[in-house]
Amino acid sequence: MHPVGPFDEPGNACAADTAEGLGRWNELLREHFVSLHVDDTVDADAGFVSTVRSTLVGHLSAAVVSSMRQSARRTERLVRADPRTYLQVGMVTRGRAVLEQDGREAVLTPGRYAVYETDRPFVWHFDGPWTLNVLTWPRELVPLGVDVTRAATARALGEDRLGAIVGHALAETATSPPDLGDPAGGRLAGQLAALLGTAVGESLRRDEVLSPGSAEDLRRRVDDYVTEHLADPDLGPEDIAHAHFISVRALHRVFADSDLSVAALVRLRRLQHARRRLLDPRDAALSLTEIAHACGFADLASFSRRFKQEFHEAPAAYRRRGGFTMRG
Repeated sequence: MHPVGPFDEPGNACAADTAEGLGRWNELLREHFVSLHVDDTVDADAGFVSTVRSTLVGHLSAAVVSSMRQSARRTERLVRADPRTYLQVGMVTRGRAVLEQDGREAVLTPGRYAVYETDRPFVWHFDGPWTLNVLTWPRELVPLGVDVTRAATARALGEDRLGAIVGHALAETATSPPDLGDPAGGRLAGQLAALLGTAVGESLRRDEVLSPGSAEDLRRRVDDYVTEHLADPDLGPEDIAHAHFISVRALHRVFADSDLSVAALVRLRRLQHARRRLLDPRDAALSLTEIAHACGFADLASFSRRFKQEFHEAPAAYRRRGGFTMRG
């Protein structure tokens, strides 16, 4: 696991710094978070003072940050230069902020917060003095799928009761971090990530967010999900909808303009995968029944029937043309 903030390894520690001037402020942002570029429209001669205090709780860095009017950008160049990936939450406690990522923007006032990830560009805009609570997890330790977080970035959270409860827990951790040993700190960091996931999931489900930008993007993400879960015999619209935090009705609606229904997509991807495996030398020792089960089909009969309907040839004949000896 890579370091979080100014800390070399998980545990419990605290670091506080003050920057007078724009150059030092850019350095502190890099040390406590990730490399950002603060725009040069800042009036650095007008008493530009910024502060940051970060506390390590297990593998979570909980920080309180204050500064002046500015825009702070995570550019494509900065992303490419940094192999680390974090999931972060920014919560406004003073002032007003706008967070931009993945083609969306969240307008945040005190008590509101938003999720963002550091492996893609993002921008924070502040139109006056401000204070943020910033919580940072190594991305690989957050139990949220990439599909979910890409749909959730730069969306204002904390407006409903559940979001407010989760936001309170996050804020308390940043402003009054507990003094915990490493095992307890790690558990708390994981529990806070799970709470965040609950708030994010309910927000997406409530709003029936179909994709970061379009129905086409959701169809692509569903296709990827189907490909990754072909062996699951229960894979279907209900499971897919649940994994993407939308209703089954919304899932069917977004596929209404597609050439394939959700069920037809699952069936086609299973058949295509089975056809590849039938000619794969690594699977030469597997029977047709074993390949059918590995591709999510309940039995050999239904697999053979669907295969012949799609490819106009029985799987046994198709495999035989590939030079493999047949097994049932």
